[in-house]
Amino acid sequence: MTHASVSPLRQRLIDDMTIRHFAPRTQQAYIRAIRRFSAFLGASPDQAGFEDVRRYQLFLSETGASPPTINHAVTALRFLFQVTLLRPEVMQQIPFVPEPRKLPVVLSPDEVARLLEAAPNLKSKAALSVAYGAGLRASEVVTLKVSDIDSTRMVIRVEQGKGRKDRYVMLSPQLLALLRAWWKAAGIVRLARVRRLWQSLGHDHDAQPVPRLSLPGRNHQPSRLVVSLLQPELTGGRTDPRGAGRRGQLRDHP
Repeated sequence: MTHASVSPLRQRLIDDMTIRHFAPRTQQAYIRAIRRFSAFLGASPDQAGFEDVRRYQLFLSETGASPPTINHAVTALRFLFQVTLLRPEVMQQIPFVPEPRKLPVVLSPDEVARLLEAAPNLKSKAALSVAYGAGLRASEVVTLKVSDIDSTRMVIRVEQGKGRKDRYVMLSPQLLALLRAWWKAAGIVRLARVRRLWQSLGHDHDAQPVPRLSLPGRNHQPSRLVVSLLQPELTGGRTDPRGAGRRGQLRDHP
């Protein structure tokens, strides 16, 4: 949808990125880079030519911009001229800046152990262990589900990670044990919260949850969460994690 304050050129740029399923953060970064070029030019970017882009790249280099910053600007301008403006000749002779390659800092086993032990709680320790032990990004760690843990094949399924690609990573026995410990601890906390909610609704502690439990403030829809978490506890059963089945085998079965 075109906003009244958005220029036709910017809207077409947004449409071109949307058609190609660019992530929202990527779109914002491209728009920001092109806006800076337009400010340097003092005119609309569709009025620029090869010499203008070259002057801008030289300006970035002389003002101390890092190679990644310069290359990001070149990438955004390439998309603008090649896709949106259909003027690929403007960017044909604009090079990327070589980026220095540095060796990563590798922690020793003792340093890794000290880092994990410094976590303030079990949840944070589990998250750090998954990120470091399985090589997951922070955005991938926070979107993991129980169904992504496969303790039979000892792998973790990462859905729609970097580049919107699925992949599998190895799951070590130590990491699996830690995840199981956190799952059990979190389950106890969830159960306590559900019990308090159950009692706040006027039910006795030992009463069986009814199949159609309505919660205030949610259009009186039945709360499957309360039923699924509380009923197994009261009936002597075991609560099955969401999505557990063929995958999601976090619990340590006897």
